[in-house]
Amino acid sequence: MSETLSAPPLSARRARWGTIGYFVATGAALGTWTSRIPAIKQDLGLDDGRMTIALFAIAVGSVLAMQVVGHLADRFGSARVLGPAGLAMAASLLVPGFAGSLPVLVAGLVLFGAGHGVVDVAMNAHSMQVQRQYANPIVITFHALFSVGGLIGSGVGAVAAQLGTPVPLHFALAALGLAVLVEASRRRLLPAEPHRTSGERERARGISPAILLLGVLAFSCSLGEGSMADWSPLYLHDELRTSPAIAAIGYAVFSTMMAVCRFLGDHLVARFGPVALVRTCGLIAGVGMGAGLLAHHPVAAITGFALFGIGLSCIIPQVFSAAGTRDPARAGRDLAQVSTLGYGGLLAGPVVIGVITHWTDLTTALLIPAALALVVALAAPIVRPRPAAG
Repeated sequence: MSETLSAPPLSARRARWGTIGYFVATGAALGTWTSRIPAIKQDLGLDDGRMTIALFAIAVGSVLAMQVVGHLADRFGSARVLGPAGLAMAASLLVPGFAGSLPVLVAGLVLFGAGHGVVDVAMNAHSMQVQRQYANPIVITFHALFSVGGLIGSGVGAVAAQLGTPVPLHFALAALGLAVLVEASRRRLLPAEPHRTSGERERARGISPAILLLGVLAFSCSLGEGSMADWSPLYLHDELRTSPAIAAIGYAVFSTMMAVCRFLGDHLVARFGPVALVRTCGLIAGVGMGAGLLAHHPVAAITGFALFGIGLSCIIPQVFSAAGTRDPARAGRDLAQVSTLGYGGLLAGPVVIGVITHWTDLTTALLIPAALALVVALAAPIVRPRPAAG
């Protein structure tokens, strides 16, 4: 086995577990929040419109934080950023948990979104630093464990809701648990890498064409993921006339296949290379989703959603990997730019599909994410690793 022949140093193996801790914690924090949205909405007496404002606050906090975290990670090192950022993300759960009014909830969710955004960029930057010490790819598994964290957070939240646990108590216990996890993980991280501070001013400005294209790929995949969350149940229920129970299966299958296939992704990229993997995944997502929609049958649609999840599973991790390794001196900034565009796609997906349904039917509207997946397949060469300098 190649990993046995060229085993990474102990510090890298410890850092791998530390990075895993942050991915799990970030997913769990998000899952904790989403699991109690209905309870918070009811406790504060919010209608759908005001709840939408609150939910949008998370995006505002994340996007604003991403504009500065890349520079901080490049200047001080991702490990130094992750320490306080992880604790801040855990503590930020307390504000929405104890919020007694919409303004306090919105302020708390801005803070939560900012903490989530900072940790997201910094942990992805650190995962690049760890992967450089391994003979085989390991990044996609990190993203799989983010999904596992989300399942843990939402699962514990579902149990808490079933038991009638008050949201403040639930969020306080979750914040404590997350703080313990991120602090234990911080102690395992690699030290900050040397960084260049002179002669880099021109490169620090703006966004390069390659990073912009990677951002477009992240936007395209995230738009599809966001569309699945909001519109796949409505497609099955309204367009195909299924029961509410069957309608819920579509997104569950999509999410499950995405999480499961990410555990296979590192093996596949090691065997076939990132370009072939992204191209194949894009084709599976686009053709599978398109065929499932055009068949206009519940079984075909659910199968199409499953193939869409399989296809999208490995693309975003490879896009982030390409962005984070393109120039190690500014990995944080490049990842922040790609993450911002990806987050924009996640937010825009439901809106874009909703607007298009005013002019055509939902089947046609959902073909757009399928078409974008085919565009990703065509653009796959952008994820090809650059030759090492020197």
